[in-house]
Amino acid sequence: MDIPKGTMVAVADGETLRLFRNDGDAGSPSLTGLPKVKVDDDNMGSGGRHQSSSANPSDSQQNEDAFAAGIAALLNKQVLDHKVQKLIVIAAPRTLGELRKHYHKTLSAILLGEISKDLTGHDTADIERSIAAA
Repeated sequence: MDIPKGTMVAVADGETLRLFRNDGDAGSPSLTGLPKVKVDDDNMGSGGRHQSSSANPSDSQQNEDAFAAGIAALLNKQVLDHKVQKLIVIAAPRTLGELRKHYHKTLSAILLGEISKDLTGHDTADIERSIAAA
């Protein structure tokens, strides 16, 4: 997948969010890490409405879902504030599914692609290779 210069790349799982910007060419990405941002993990708009039970076995899953909802809220705000014009989301499969539930239509319109893979613990070169291979 080609990434236009200036595209934001969000790499997430249920506990971590890393943001990057492509400072390279579309066919030759060069991701630069952006400063850490605080994700509102008190967002219980999704996972928090479920009670722990055999069907939803753990509070940690609820916390991960709430974190994903917080990531989506943060990305939605940046898109609506015109701070992000192009976006790629790379997330662990369950996190990506939860993020999709909360995308604003404006975010969906500028979303260049998604990769369902957990790369939060990987270095920048691995992330660049995964995007290029997608």
